[in-house]
Amino acid sequence: MSVKIEVIEGGTPHNTILAAGLVAAIVGIYLTYVNVIMNTTAFAVFGGLGAVAALVWGSHAVKRLASYGIGTGVPSMGMIAFGSGVIGMLLATKFGLAAPIAAIIIGAILGAIFGGISYYILKMHIPVMIQSMTELAIVGALTLMGFCAMVTGRFTFDILAKGTTAGIFGAVPDYSMSLIGGSIITVTFILGAIAIQHPFNACLGPSWKQDRMLWLAVECGFLSMIGLAVISFAFLGFAGVVLNLVVAGVGWFYAFAQYIMLSKRDAAAWLDMKPIVEPEGGH
Repeated sequence: MSVKIEVIEGGTPHNTILAAGLVAAIVGIYLTYVNVIMNTTAFAVFGGLGAVAALVWGSHAVKRLASYGIGTGVPSMGMIAFGSGVIGMLLATKFGLAAPIAAIIIGAILGAIFGGISYYILKMHIPVMIQSMTELAIVGALTLMGFCAMVTGRFTFDILAKGTTAGIFGAVPDYSMSLIGGSIITVTFILGAIAIQHPFNACLGPSWKQDRMLWLAVECGFLSMIGLAVISFAFLGFAGVVLNLVVAGVGWFYAFAQYIMLSKRDAAAWLDMKPIVEPEGGH
């Protein structure tokens, strides 16, 4: 297949957003480990913040790839990012404390493979295809890990796969009560996949502005956090749940207000535009 090669440029360089998102995601996920050290769940919220940072980076990676004339493929990018990301995240959780770093490495390998298939086999000769697919797989893995840590308070496989239920002789293992066994990871997958693809899908076009799109990415990330904060009632203590809800709610309200303000700014910029003149005798 052939693609029209034209890319939307402007704003903060992509590599700057990449670096900021990667560092913030790693720091946020690792801060949830304080829960283990201090025997609390109050630090679970940092997993969600790390996931939001990864989503902002990921939304710009989607924009960078999709603006090469494949705007209709934006939703599928979210599915690809999290389809490869869930594999990377689950494999990485087996590495214990090194899980976030392992998620980056495994995600990068998977993304590079899928990017190579798209570029060389499917003949989608887009200059940033392999790099973007690599980034998206890493973003998917880190976002899932961050959100899972926000819901459960940790990012290791045991806490994600094994739950407990009350029995006659006390608590007993019950895998159906876990984040994976209870299919909560599916909800996390969908919330992340929608959040990563929606910002550019909603903002693409001749009036695209980077700041408006990135604020929408922040808003989508916090909106996903709100849903997962409600789910965290089943896994966390009172302090962890309250912090999840408060931070997610405040973050969403502020980001949404910023997005509406920038949308009004960009809408007003069209008021002085003259209508397009149709050519005589044609359409």
